[in-house]
Amino acid sequence: MMVSEDPVHPIQLQIQLGGCLFEINYLLKVKGTYISIFWDLQFAEVAELEANLPCTCKVNFPDPNKLHYFQLTVIPDEGYYQGGKFQFETEVPDAYNMVPPKVKCLTRIWHPNITETGEICLSLLREHSIDGTGWAPTRTLKDVVWGLNSLFTDLLNFDDPLNIEAAEHHLRDKEDFRNKVEDYIKRYAR
Repeated sequence: MMVSEDPVHPIQLQIQLGGCLFEINYLLKVKGTYISIFWDLQFAEVAELEANLPCTCKVNFPDPNKLHYFQLTVIPDEGYYQGGKFQFETEVPDAYNMVPPKVKCLTRIWHPNITETGEICLSLLREHSIDGTGWAPTRTLKDVVWGLNSLFTDLLNFDDPLNIEAAEHHLRDKEDFRNKVEDYIKRYAR
């Protein structure tokens, strides 16, 4: 194995496991040389994710050779968002699992914790969280999927919202809020 002195150009290997191609990047530091091992995603974690999905979620890897990028579809079966189909994209950075994946909602939605442009307020996606529930290296992609799914049921946060207008709308008129959510579902989430 060759060791790279340049952290910008790590050694790259590709391994075929089953039907999936995995890319491994080595970045080593021994006596002034950088060392670390990163799998784009460990096969076991992807298998665990797929085996433990909530019944309202589906995961899609558009390119089975790039397990660091996947799409999630959440189809809530209860609550305000029942009947909608919400798409998310997830990118796992090279520094995973020391940092959280980057997640964006691709479906326009009226939600206190998701902006209309797709930013998401979910504490486990924060590197640093005041409440201590943010990202930790012990968290997995399964935790991310379950957290996103719960945004449509029990984690509606009207006290510390990202979309302040949606939260204030809910406080002002719950029935009109429900109507606007249903309108967004009909327009954008089918």
